Amino acid sequence: MDNNQEYNTVTLMLEDDTECECAIIRIFPAGDKDYIALLPLEGEAADNEEVYLYRYIVEGDNEPVLENIESDEEYEIVAEAFDEELDAMEYEELYEDEDNE
Repeated sequence: MDNNQEYNTVTLMLEDDTECECAIIRIFPAGDKDYIALLPLEGEAADNEEVYLYRYIVEGDNEPVLENIESDEEYEIVAEAFDEELDAMEYEELYEDEDNE
């Protein structure tokens, strides 16, 4: 990953009441809901290159809300959709690189 690239970030409040700043990788659909993939920018999760996946909802006043994914079945669907998103992102980058040559 190119660390010089600018990312939109969000600060999460974790279960142990610590804050974690995360880069927004992508908002993507899976099933009939939207989800968001976040990459922690600090701490142990960042060192392990973990990605956090959450259900993503925009409330009436355009306020985004993140919800935990509760079931293993839903998580599997979301993880698979995210893998497909990553493949699409890599594909897009390949074509951008060719266009810039």
